[in-house]
Amino acid sequence: MARGHGGRRGAHKEEESAERWLLTYADMITLLMALFMVLFSISSVNISKVQVLQKSLRAAFSGDILPGGKGIAKPGASANTSHFPSAIDVQAIVPVTASTASTLQSSSTHGSAPSPSAAAAERQEQLFGQIKHELESYAQSHGFARKVQTTVEARGLVIRVLTDDLLFASGQAALSPRSDALLAEIARLLQLAEGHPVAVEGNTDNVPIHGGVYPSNWELSTARASTVVRYLLGKGVSPLRLTAVGYAEQNPIASDATEAGRTLNRRVEIVVKRVDTGESEH
Repeated sequence: MARGHGGRRGAHKEEESAERWLLTYADMITLLMALFMVLFSISSVNISKVQVLQKSLRAAFSGDILPGGKGIAKPGASANTSHFPSAIDVQAIVPVTASTASTLQSSSTHGSAPSPSAAAAERQEQLFGQIKHELESYAQSHGFARKVQTTVEARGLVIRVLTDDLLFASGQAALSPRSDALLAEIARLLQLAEGHPVAVEGNTDNVPIHGGVYPSNWELSTARASTVVRYLLGKGVSPLRLTAVGYAEQNPIASDATEAGRTLNRRVEIVVKRVDTGESEH
């Protein structure tokens, strides 16, 4: 009986040993399946990301920068080809030509182009500079250099003309014959700034007027400004552009304590005013 019992136990151990390989085989199959899943996930392509890459490439290069082709979309083109679906068609890139280069340059500089108001302001400064240069050259060549001064200020182009021995006699508002040539040249240059208002400002020294036609420097300065305006009107300057104003001795540019200072203060200023650069100039 004892022998028979021992025999059955040995048979059971042999059967258990014979089925042990199944566990090893199942573990190996599981590991292989996990390995294949990992390999598949690595090799699979994210279509949405590839499409984003395609759009980025097209936007960046626009097909006009470097020579190229569609090799990236062809199977077997390179070692990395398997990472891209063959259905994606990457746009070919062609060399830059003269026409495409100008197109690229204009498109790249469009964002940094100056605004219309900045361009108008620049044209306005150039216009003032042109009038200033031409008038100074004329005054120099005709002996008026010490009597005429031009400056570009915040309010516009200021043409300053001293009145003594050029525009008016002392205490008078009638133009002297010598002033005709200078004022004619100024009228011509004002036509270059069509659309800019022009203010003619009369100024005197602080010496009071005793007797004569004008009771005070206010009337004298205003009358002189009005006389210059009438002359400019006669030379074709639009009346819609012109204004006349007298400041008497209220706006001195030098000390009235000396004769030299008073001579500088007796003047007529023709101001070509700035216009709003946000609007087109006429």
